[in-house]
Amino acid sequence: MTKTPQHNVSKAERALLVGLGWKRAPRFPGMPAGEQGRVSLAELVELAKSAGAEIVGTVFQVRDSPDSATLVGRGKLDEIRAEATAHQAPLIIFDSNLSPVQQRNIEELTERRVIDRTQLILDIFARHARSREGQLQVELAQLNYMLPRLTGKGTAMSRLGGKSGGGGAGGAGGAGRIGVRGPGEKKLETDRRRIRDRVGKIQNGIADLRKQRALRREARNAVPLGTIALVGYTNAGKSTLFNALSQAEVLVSARMFATLDPTIRAVRLPSNRRVLVSDTVGFIRDLPKSLLTAFRATLEEVQEAALILHVSDISNTHHDELDEEVHKILEELGVGDRPILRVLNKVDRLTAEERESLKTSANGKMMHDEGPVLVSALTGEGLDELLRRIDVALPTDPLVSLSLRLPLSQGRTLALIHALGRVLRSEVEDEDMLLDAEVPVSIARRLGLNEYVVEGTSKLALT
Repeated sequence: MTKTPQHNVSKAERALLVGLGWKRAPRFPGMPAGEQGRVSLAELVELAKSAGAEIVGTVFQVRDSPDSATLVGRGKLDEIRAEATAHQAPLIIFDSNLSPVQQRNIEELTERRVIDRTQLILDIFARHARSREGQLQVELAQLNYMLPRLTGKGTAMSRLGGKSGGGGAGGAGGAGRIGVRGPGEKKLETDRRRIRDRVGKIQNGIADLRKQRALRREARNAVPLGTIALVGYTNAGKSTLFNALSQAEVLVSARMFATLDPTIRAVRLPSNRRVLVSDTVGFIRDLPKSLLTAFRATLEEVQEAALILHVSDISNTHHDELDEEVHKILEELGVGDRPILRVLNKVDRLTAEERESLKTSANGKMMHDEGPVLVSALTGEGLDELLRRIDVALPTDPLVSLSLRLPLSQGRTLALIHALGRVLRSEVEDEDMLLDAEVPVSIARRLGLNEYVVEGTSKLALT
């Protein structure tokens, strides 16, 4: 198979970054024209660092509209080429998504390798995916992205077809020469067919893994627990908050997309209910739909959640715009109407005046359990209040007090009562275990505990 040009970012590769702003009406009210492009370029810098690149400089341009051939225009491309030459940067990264034609034209005119925002994100995902499904999904997204960009431009096919037109039989033009033009097209089609075959195999493999995951989820749902999904813009501090709530040891990193594969842990709430909390991949503006599909594993946890915790980095001056991007992705996932609890994280980074202003604006709603929860996942501030609010927001599963006589042979049931309820008293009598316990109604019903109820049981639900 002919190798297409590799556009991945290698470690410590010197890269020049190019950002664009548009003079049209800004996307967010109050944000000046072009400002969104500068904010996005700053985000691109962090993305490139996450990919291991060494940033040697940035170029920014404000335009009325994109150039169809080169995106930025020939004059700006000359400036970009000069900057890349001056900084000895073999790689140019564009903050916009490039069409195959634009990418080829820019590479030819700058004599540099060129990648766009989507390719950069794909590269980061490829580095961080750990599960088998995550790796397959990344490869699938990469192949689908590469397929329309596969051309006969490389060394093996650069002049196989000669020039089109003229020459006649045996002429100098080359278009009609037997055995020249045909093989080039045939080889290119062979490459495309091989990629399509690989795509089909990956899709079948992912389908098998999805069936396995569905079986695991079905087994998990056999003992119903409330499920909570952490969502938010990348680098909002979700993994730090997840660790603080669950005492887990999920990787925490300042780099974007440090967490890709879903992690699920059990957490006990103040009411003694146990719930499942899942950490998910961070969202980002203009996230390609192929990547939304690619990380179905982590996104399905969002779609299955009874409650969504939307984590925001309140110390980010543009957090309102980033929250809007998260809401947009949630709508695309079809969970926009799911109960959502806003969590304003990183309050430890605010000044005393900012914290006071934020508390004043939030206090009125918080009295009615409607407003956001202010927390610092790093210091632990506000976590108790967050657990209380989760307890209130989750669908009610009241506790029932039961006196039980269970055979010791029912080890699994006994273990679940200890794990999911609260045992008030226990003693062994002959081959039975006598228990007084508070158990969620759904658990009592699922385990069939009424069969073991003894005299003195109070079946009144507890608040």
